[in-house]
Amino acid sequence: MPSCLLPRYLYVYQLIFDSVKVLMVWKNFSISILAEMGCCSCFGFLGKPQRSVRSIHGSHGRFSREFLLLDNAEDADGVLYNGEAASMLHGSDEELQQSHKSSEEILFLRAQSGMICREVPVKETRHVIRTEDENGNKMVNEYVRECKIGAGSYGKVVLYRSTIDGKQYAIKAFHKSHLLKLRVAPSETAMTDVLREVSIMKMLDHPNIVNLIEVIDDPNTDNFYMVLEYVEGKWVCEGSGPPGGMGESTARRYLRDIVAGLIYLHTHNIVHGDIKPDNLLVTSSGTVKIGDFSVSQVFEDNNDVLRRSPGTPVFTAPECCLGLTYHGKAADTWALGVTLYCMLLGQYPFLGDTLQDTYDKIVKNPLSLPDGINLQLKNLLEALLCKDPKQRIVLEAVRVHPWVVGEEGPIPEYLCRCKRKSFQGVASV
Repeated sequence: MPSCLLPRYLYVYQLIFDSVKVLMVWKNFSISILAEMGCCSCFGFLGKPQRSVRSIHGSHGRFSREFLLLDNAEDADGVLYNGEAASMLHGSDEELQQSHKSSEEILFLRAQSGMICREVPVKETRHVIRTEDENGNKMVNEYVRECKIGAGSYGKVVLYRSTIDGKQYAIKAFHKSHLLKLRVAPSETAMTDVLREVSIMKMLDHPNIVNLIEVIDDPNTDNFYMVLEYVEGKWVCEGSGPPGGMGESTARRYLRDIVAGLIYLHTHNIVHGDIKPDNLLVTSSGTVKIGDFSVSQVFEDNNDVLRRSPGTPVFTAPECCLGLTYHGKAADTWALGVTLYCMLLGQYPFLGDTLQDTYDKIVKNPLSLPDGINLQLKNLLEALLCKDPKQRIVLEAVRVHPWVVGEEGPIPEYLCRCKRKSFQGVASV
């Protein structure tokens, strides 16, 4: 039966199943490629500390400040490093996954049980037509290129305009052959991350999450595209006020949106893994949307234990710097605290001249706050940036914290489609 004649929920399931099957195929193919490349000692996170990473070292072997603020840095050999020291200490999540379901299995089971939030499924396109319009502008299918607007973790982000609806879209463009060369774990490549990102975003629907519109993956070409809603506003920390940072009112409004989006993700057992201003987009109406799920992980239950190093050094939680297993949700909460600190004070709470110096400060240095700071805000920052993850404030407590509540009240609870369906199922029993 043609898919257009299927009931909507069956059509959604079909798309999710197709995506997960493709993800599994790519993962298996990645493993075979890696096996041919050699033993695990070739991987950066198992390498010796003395190994140099040419493209991210500054003079005298020191890491550049820019590297400390980036989520991924790639050396000339195509090996991906999420912070050299962290990667060496952490290893991969492979050992942890042996006793738990993989992200692919979890996503498949959620789709099978109808636990997805999207009302409108992501469009799947299996062909790529690269042409030019009458003005010589490059085109990908019906999308006309306008300009490059940024770079994601593994590819560039370009602004396109659709010739069908006239709307602008942000398209993340990748080369599959390149992704397959980037090793992120002993059994995973960057292609695994990208396909996991797609599978996760296919299930999400929240006003504070960037929406995935279409996936273009032609099996006969090396091109892979993610078509995302274009958030026309500025990055959270761009043009938001004086050099010292934005005011409390704006920071509170932004934080409420970020927390709402993070609570939604954590409720669905999804850890973002790279919360920072660059991954937080602000619409022209002032709504913040969380983007870039390239290092995100999904869990079967509340057991969110991770080993793989997180994305960006200066936003890394203390427990991650120590080379231990850590809880992803608590690490997201720490990154939220660093982000709030940046928004308010226009600087990072812990930043050294080198990667190791930065990690040392994150682990050992006390939090420094200016004199005269709002006492409620001081309390919140200290709770978010508590070095002990067991004592760190949880997002539900942030939602009702006096500084966050302000004059607007607690952040409203969001009842998504899959939760509504769960409640309906319970009510009908």
